[in-house]
Amino acid sequence: MAKIKIRLVRSTIGALPKHRATVRSLGLRKIGSSKVQEDSPEILGMVRHVSHLVEVEKVNEENGKVK
Repeated sequence: MAKIKIRLVRSTIGALPKHRATVRSLGLRKIGSSKVQEDSPEILGMVRHVSHLVEVEKVNEENGKVK
């Protein structure tokens, strides 16, 4: 299965509590923190929910590097 790298680029201060919880459930804490997740419908739905706070990149499956 493909993987994506999710990076928090904006603060959650002032964001809705639902959005803060979504960012935390993605495994992100501080601005600039990133996490590699599976490219599943559940993760993509969470990313779409907080798309104004995060940045997404595809990860090369062969060597784990970002494309």
